[in-house]
Amino acid sequence: MPVLRWIRRNLVVIAGLLTLAYMILPNIVVMVFSFNKPKGRFNYSWQQFSLEAWKDPCGVADLCGSLSLSLQIAFWATLGATALGTMIAFALVRYRFRARGAINSLIFLPMAMPEVVMAASLLTLFLNMGAQLGFWTVLIAHIMFCLSFVVTAVKARVMSMDPRLEEAARDLYAGPVQTFVRVTLPIAAPGIAAGALLAFALSFDDFIITNFNAGSTVTFPMFVWGSAQRGTPVQINVIGTAMFLIAVLMVLVGQLIASRRKSNARN
Repeated sequence: MPVLRWIRRNLVVIAGLLTLAYMILPNIVVMVFSFNKPKGRFNYSWQQFSLEAWKDPCGVADLCGSLSLSLQIAFWATLGATALGTMIAFALVRYRFRARGAINSLIFLPMAMPEVVMAASLLTLFLNMGAQLGFWTVLIAHIMFCLSFVVTAVKARVMSMDPRLEEAARDLYAGPVQTFVRVTLPIAAPGIAAGALLAFALSFDDFIITNFNAGSTVTFPMFVWGSAQRGTPVQINVIGTAMFLIAVLMVLVGQLIASRRKSNARN
């Protein structure tokens, strides 16, 4: 039958579209309910279209404060994890030293270990050190678990680099710093950017490790979890929708820049 033949020819595309729809569906629900005006405390059933939450996204006490705190932690955790992870990735790829194989294996432990185990371990460490739980303990914990993801992303990029490009730069009398800035860093930049974006998303979204080590500090995921016990304000959907749209916009801008660079290179 023509229909069955068409399905067979386009089976991969259909499966991809269905998977994409399955992944985006929760975001669509969040977006739709950001325009809801619930009658009770819980924003779980559609009642009435309204723009009140969009006009006053900080109308709920401590919501924007927790959001600001999560953004600060994610920003500094991204900087720390990206800087350390990039150096570790270069060291693991470019240099030979004792225990290199063991370190390569240990890098994957935070990615494979259950978050609740890591959270409890970090809490035990901080308590034994006498550290006061709060902003700094959360930041240290986020840098630690984001580090593995950055190392993995940057390492994959560094391993694919052609060393002859750096040798050509040295043959043209470029110094070590000049070679790194003008040749090595631009080639490794996509891997570094991917690791940084992944670290930011993981840090901002984390709840389990943060909840164990935050003390009285309340981040945005913790605020959402606490609000769900008493009632879910529509403003949470507004913030989620805004962040989703920002992420989509960043991806589209990145794709546009990449396509322009390819077209310019061809011309």
